[in-house]
Amino acid sequence: MNLLTPRQAVSLKEASRFWLQLGLVSFGGPAGQIALLHRELVDRRRWLSERRFLHALNYCMLLPGPEATQLATYLGWLMHGVPGGLIAGGLFLAPSVLVLTTLATAYGLWGQLPLLMGVFVVLKPAVLAIVIVAAWRLGQRALRTPLLIGIAAAAFVSLAMLRLPYPLVVLGAALSGLVAGRWRPGLLFAPTHPSPDTQLSASTSETTALQQQEPIHGDHTPTPEHCRFSRRQLARILLAWGLALLIPLALLSAIGGWNGTLAVMARFFTRVALLSFGGAYAVLPYVAQGAVEQFGWLTASQMLDGLALGETTPGPLIMVVAFVGFMGGWNRGLGAGLADAGGSLALAVATTLITVWFTFLPSFGLILAGAPLVETSRGDLRFSAPLTTITAAVVGVIASLAAFFSAPVLWPLGAFSPTAALVVALGLLAQLKGRWSVLQVIGAAAATGAGLAGLELLLS
Repeated sequence: MNLLTPRQAVSLKEASRFWLQLGLVSFGGPAGQIALLHRELVDRRRWLSERRFLHALNYCMLLPGPEATQLATYLGWLMHGVPGGLIAGGLFLAPSVLVLTTLATAYGLWGQLPLLMGVFVVLKPAVLAIVIVAAWRLGQRALRTPLLIGIAAAAFVSLAMLRLPYPLVVLGAALSGLVAGRWRPGLLFAPTHPSPDTQLSASTSETTALQQQEPIHGDHTPTPEHCRFSRRQLARILLAWGLALLIPLALLSAIGGWNGTLAVMARFFTRVALLSFGGAYAVLPYVAQGAVEQFGWLTASQMLDGLALGETTPGPLIMVVAFVGFMGGWNRGLGAGLADAGGSLALAVATTLITVWFTFLPSFGLILAGAPLVETSRGDLRFSAPLTTITAAVVGVIASLAAFFSAPVLWPLGAFSPTAALVVALGLLAQLKGRWSVLQVIGAAAATGAGLAGLELLLS
């Protein structure tokens, strides 16, 4: 007997408030952000089911660009069409752009910020704990058969030890799903395992009225009318996407020339967006090579400082390009004789906005153009089987990200840091036993780091 009751649809206004709140607390890189999206939309708010969430996530994992931003855009589109997708993606990014621009301004004016560096010391281990819990929770839900566990382990080894390219890992997982779905689907789908969307918690103390409701977009909910594939709608989106790319590029070329700094930045960061398979860490070496060595927009030391800022501010890690764009404009302004901070700041803000626009525009286009086609594939074994194995690979990917973070966090100067290990342990304990949210973990870590840094400044 189904005990679930229908969940009332949410308005665009209510959804917009959520996307803004999400953008303000979206720490932890893609793993932490995806975990936060899952916890809020699947577990707490019941806006969509586990399978609908994973179906969208798998598509986003196949695309170049920041997965969490694209997932938020996809889910916003699913809820409220194109306006919902634009609002969700935009509000997910806006706080990150504002915070990084503010920090970059302070960095340009005063250089290193001791208080901020002190916050990072505690915040980085807390972020590592968030990533570890994200891998654990997603693994509990996604790895339901021995084959899927093996695929996750293979993905981890391929990335963390063999250093294979991320697209190759995803392709291998997809091919495994195609073969298994064709010949042995039972290896992918455990028939005796209850669906997490219909299985209620045995603990009545933790069961809320909202958790007993059917998701708005459940496993068997029909595709909304605004999400159905239409050639006319696809043509409109492609036209709008092309104009949004070409018109600003033409204006920038008219202002400073085709080989001017502004037009070069626009073209360079468009290439960055289209090449960013495998997350930010896979493409940041290309960004550093171009921005530091080829164009001289900033120094290698400034690039490293920007990466530190990007790792510990909300939003996708690839948002570090906003810092790159800002410093490119700031340094060019000083080099052009704009010695006053106002002149350099104006150019830096302009180059930041250009960088963000051309870096994230492809993500919006790929989601809004491709999402209707993805929605039509729900329930089709030819699509669901490879997407299921890709989900398993994602667990390994997130685990490899945790391993990547662990070295610089736990061995920051080549020696083991007991303090960092303690923060990681407390972060794990707070989430798994204390059921702290990501916001609570981040807030406590930031407050502790700021307090310790302030105390050190007072005593020095």
